[in-house]
Amino acid sequence: MKKLREPVSFKFREKASVFLTELHPAADVITRDALLSLIRKRDYDATHHCSAWREGLPPTAFGSDDDGEPSGTAGPPMLKILEGEGITDIMAVCIRWYGGTKLGTGGLVRAYADGVRGAVTEGERLGLFEQARILIEGSIEAPPEIAHLPFAVLRSFKNVEILGLDFGAAVSKIAFRLPPEECPDLETAWSERSRGGTINWAQLF
Repeated sequence: MKKLREPVSFKFREKASVFLTELHPAADVITRDALLSLIRKRDYDATHHCSAWREGLPPTAFGSDDDGEPSGTAGPPMLKILEGEGITDIMAVCIRWYGGTKLGTGGLVRAYADGVRGAVTEGERLGLFEQARILIEGSIEAPPEIAHLPFAVLRSFKNVEILGLDFGAAVSKIAFRLPPEECPDLETAWSERSRGGTINWAQLF
């Protein structure tokens, strides 16, 4: 699974129609809506603004929009390329300026898929993709007298990311995330150091 660090674009012409495909990092609906609104205003003279997106690690949501093109000829082919390339937290927008010559159903599917494929290739050429790690979120609670202990245990795992701290009067809580393959070892370490303590696991990231 991989993510895009910076926007990248790919432009080509097919039978007098101009296609401009842009890939943008986008991990939530607010970002996607803002991007699409901005692109629609910028390229207001375009005939279509078709899109596809994936979200989550591992991907938990996805979608596409044909934006007036015949059903299934734009958004779904774009989404299929994103899925095949294993990209997440991304939005692909393909802007088309119709040139007067119809491409037909098959031609549209190929054009929109080629647009995303071309943008992905360009992003790879520029080194804009990075490997995305699947992390699991968890938390450890401890009484105040041993509030230091979770830190000591977590620091022994180099891939742990601390998410937050809450020092209460009755209990201290530290939230973190780490790769799933390290979870069993952390559970064992915490149980041994805390004499039977457990870890609260949340959802996959």
